[in-house]
Amino acid sequence: MLAKREIPFFNYPAVFAADSEEIMASISAVLARGAYIMQAELTEFETQLAKYVGMKHAIGVGDGTMAILLPLLTCDLSPGDEVIVPSHTFVASAAAIHHAGGTPVPVDCGADHLIDAKSVRAALSDRTRGIMPVQLNGRTAAMDPIIELAQENDLFIVEDSCQALGSTYKGRPAGSFGIAGAISFYPSKTLGCLGDGGAVLTNDETVAHKVRSLRDHGRDASGEVSRWGFNTRLDNVQAAVLNIKLKSYDKAISHRRRLAAVYEERLRGVSQLLLPPAPDASPDHFDIYQNYEIEAESRDALRQHLVDNGVHTILQWGGMAIHQFSKLGFDQTLPYTERMVDRFMLLPMNTSLSDADIHYVCDQILAFYES
Repeated sequence: MLAKREIPFFNYPAVFAADSEEIMASISAVLARGAYIMQAELTEFETQLAKYVGMKHAIGVGDGTMAILLPLLTCDLSPGDEVIVPSHTFVASAAAIHHAGGTPVPVDCGADHLIDAKSVRAALSDRTRGIMPVQLNGRTAAMDPIIELAQENDLFIVEDSCQALGSTYKGRPAGSFGIAGAISFYPSKTLGCLGDGGAVLTNDETVAHKVRSLRDHGRDASGEVSRWGFNTRLDNVQAAVLNIKLKSYDKAISHRRRLAAVYEERLRGVSQLLLPPAPDASPDHFDIYQNYEIEAESRDALRQHLVDNGVHTILQWGGMAIHQFSKLGFDQTLPYTERMVDRFMLLPMNTSLSDADIHYVCDQILAFYES
């Protein structure tokens, strides 16, 4: 019998402990100066983040949802304007479209759990204004057909790349394929702060100018209020923490990719599972494994077996796709997504885990299906 381990889905204290001394020193420096809002640490972080992704602008905002909303507000959506979004995403993706004045139109995903271009094409109408790919679980979608559809139909692209900082498709980073991309720094993200935080990535000077104004009460660089805006600035304490974590971010990604390789090696022969693409599955994709999302036969029984043996898992989005929230007015039928949400689950995937931890998870899964 395997010696029982306790493997939480996400170990928040352990992630903090890894950099605690440097983090606390940076926070103390900010507090000692009284430098809380839009100070040097934020400027430094925005500069380094933009450099990291190879884009012109990275603009710190209060959270990932606002990082989606603000670029949408630059698109001047009118009532009835539609924006296509995959149904397999957090409700914030669709909510941002709604709050920007548009109508979210959920579409199906493919076997990689990302937006399906054929479903996008089928959803196009004379009211479609834009497409919001969601770069989910640390993987950037195959963007060529999405870009082709956008160009053919004169549509904007705003990416929800909140889970994908550092992932690429054909060498281009998540967040760079449209007018802007959104990043979240929620604590459990691959680059997480100690609370809420987000950033808008863009190469568009006009979008950058408007987003900077929108995040700061509609004020421009001179302080004049030129539009209705929000108070949604990434605060300096969080920026200081993110400056530290960004320095070792490539190391964190390498750790996640190594853990994903262990999962792939141990579980790829299990016929009852559908695994995410392996780290070396395609030269077009570089995945960062924000999550390790699988599909599993007898999923609920598997989850119970795992928790009985100390392994904790979750169902992303509470086990629902956004088009299934009927109170929001959705009535789509999306076959793959609906089948997937009956089978999907997230296995533990974070930098507090060791290879031995992942082997233990795999041992338990193999034991379940072999029993």
